[in-house]
Amino acid sequence: MAPKDKSEITKKRKRDSGSKIEATYLSKIEKKPKKLTSKPISAKPFKKKVEIPVKDGPLSKKELRQIAKEKTEARKKKRKRHFTLEQELALLWEKMRRRNISKEERSKFVSEALQKMKGKIPEIAGSHISSRVLQTCVKHCSDAERDVVYEELKPHLLTLASSTYAVHLVTKMFDNASKSQLPRLISLLHGHVASLLRHSVGSIVVEHAYEMGNAAQKRELLMELYSTELQLFKDLSNIKENKIVDIISKIGLKKLSVLRHMTCVIQPILEKGIVDHSIIHKALIEYLSIADKLSAEDVIKQLSGSLLVRMIHTKDGSRIGMLCVKHGSAKERKKLIKGMKGHVGKIAHDQCGSLVLASVLSTVDDTKLVTKVIIRELQPILSELVLDKSGRRPVLQLLHPNCLRYLSLDDLASLNASIPSLCPKAENEANHNKDKLVESSDNDEEDKEVVHVNNLLASEADESMEPEEDTHLAEGGKKDPFVRRQELLVRSGLAESLVDVCIESAEELLKSNFGKDVLYEVATGGVDGILRPTLDEKLTSLYEKVATLAAQPKSDESEHVLENFHSSRTIRRLVLDCPAFASILWKTTLEGNSKLWAVGHSAKVVAAFVESSDLEVQKMASKVLQPLINSGVLKISETKPAEK
Repeated sequence: MAPKDKSEITKKRKRDSGSKIEATYLSKIEKKPKKLTSKPISAKPFKKKVEIPVKDGPLSKKELRQIAKEKTEARKKKRKRHFTLEQELALLWEKMRRRNISKEERSKFVSEALQKMKGKIPEIAGSHISSRVLQTCVKHCSDAERDVVYEELKPHLLTLASSTYAVHLVTKMFDNASKSQLPRLISLLHGHVASLLRHSVGSIVVEHAYEMGNAAQKRELLMELYSTELQLFKDLSNIKENKIVDIISKIGLKKLSVLRHMTCVIQPILEKGIVDHSIIHKALIEYLSIADKLSAEDVIKQLSGSLLVRMIHTKDGSRIGMLCVKHGSAKERKKLIKGMKGHVGKIAHDQCGSLVLASVLSTVDDTKLVTKVIIRELQPILSELVLDKSGRRPVLQLLHPNCLRYLSLDDLASLNASIPSLCPKAENEANHNKDKLVESSDNDEEDKEVVHVNNLLASEADESMEPEEDTHLAEGGKKDPFVRRQELLVRSGLAESLVDVCIESAEELLKSNFGKDVLYEVATGGVDGILRPTLDEKLTSLYEKVATLAAQPKSDESEHVLENFHSSRTIRRLVLDCPAFASILWKTTLEGNSKLWAVGHSAKVVAAFVESSDLEVQKMASKVLQPLINSGVLKISETKPAEK
């Protein structure tokens, strides 16, 4: 018998499998359904369903939204214990927070809301809606009602301080606390300062308490970050010393144990990036003053970058920024400058941040990076910066570095500050010897003279000593300061833009309290004549612009530049210190009109030609001005002009 073809075998198998499937399907259909047996119903809570209105056609969008809203409210009502109360409070809040409402009506709504919340305030304080209602009530309620709220919330203050919504209520309690309530509220934080600072929300309450407290209360909050002993024993925390070095020496604490405790407190804060608060900045400054080399380097590494940009808005934060710039490696400085990208204008307008920019411009040797990030962002807003008290600082630091006329002694101390453990050994030893000499001195005059001589010798020894090289931390820049300034100011194009701004806004700058200093420094060419070689023609145009303004006739509409308080003194300084300007001003304005301007504020400008140390300027004006001096019309001051 011949074997069957394979295709026939496969067809037969398919027919067989199909018949089997059909048979099983028919058998299932033929089976009778099972009878339902009655079972006892379990006592489960009955879930009330939202009734959906019966409608013949499809529901509209409005009806669907209404049904969804009802379902959401039903779920919230089931999940939230005080949902109905919150809805009532929200309605009252809308009434009490209106502006066009009398005090009597508002106090009525506030009292009604507080009456509804009585006994439930700690439970509902963490709610988004209720916390807002409570904030308004605490702000506008009477003293008696506020005391009741405070007493009810006191035991739960630490819990509420870590709540996302209740934290605003806690800060409002601090804001509206009476003189007797504020110390009690701050005392509730004792023992929990470090743990709250590690919390992103709780740290807001500690910072608020720190800002509102007096000097003693601030000191107590800070002491908890220094040592466990200072946290436990109140007698130790009552000392008046502020610096951790003085506290250690007075009480006799072990420096190593204090350093360990502060490291345990500060490291988690830095790891979480909670660096926006002034209390943390103060603690970091104190930590760096006692930290060893490795600990200080570790802090600088962690802060370099975007973290440091968030800190420089406070006084201590800007000092930390300057220390990081001074002691950081090239890599860390690069990270810091790149972190400023996009924020340079805002930093320059800030009182504390502008000092960090000045430090970067005076220290960092990578002028290409500084030009790319900082100078390029300063150039478009130069017209605003030169008129701003803080914004002009980076520009003036390039034109006239570390000038006492533009920087206070405190600012200069911050720019020259350093971390003790990262300073060269020779400098530390010299400073230590100076301190010993001062401490050993008596009140006798002879002893004072000896100390003075010894200090001079010590300062000379400091100058002769060469600092030790450090491959990781380079204190300050290695590049010549004049070369650095030239690259940042002249080669970058900043100086040319600056002269253009001075020419365009000459009158406004002359009459401005802050802008006049920038115009003076630009007109004189900066320290060491840094602008002279390349911008002589533009400076001559600036002199002609100022002289043209001075040559304008007097007008009742606006004050003349020679009679204005600020501009007249600035022009006088320019006559004394810039012979080229004095020559142009005399020929354009004062020649033939000197008698007209010999009275009032303008007389100071005319007299400056006689007081000038330049012989050519004196010779040019002496023939005309001498008769005015002899007749008593023009008065010359007996005091010598201030040195530049």
